Amino acid sequence: MEAITEPVLLILLSLATRPRHGYAILRDTEEISNGRVRLSTGTLYGALRRLLDDGWIERFQEEDTSRGKQAYRLTSRGRRNLQMEVSRLKQLTRAAALRVARKET
Repeated sequence: MEAITEPVLLILLSLATRPRHGYAILRDTEEISNGRVRLSTGTLYGALRRLLDDGWIERFQEEDTSRGKQAYRLTSRGRRNLQMEVSRLKQLTRAAALRVARKET
């Protein structure tokens, strides 16, 4: 599996807690990144389309919506891939911390 880009990682993290529609994903990804990442709608919907095509997410019809907004949720495959990416990032962070902490000899 290839490394996940930061925007895709943020989208997956947003969907890890509950299904969300596009605007809610935009808001949540900005919050997760402490305002550092602001996805454009083009970036969001392009990533969602790829995640749908790859089977990482699926469309989900929210029951309480009057406007028929499409929501998205992680599939079991998407959750498994997200967990693998989080593990990969943890290992990378540990290795980086060890390297940074070493003193030059």
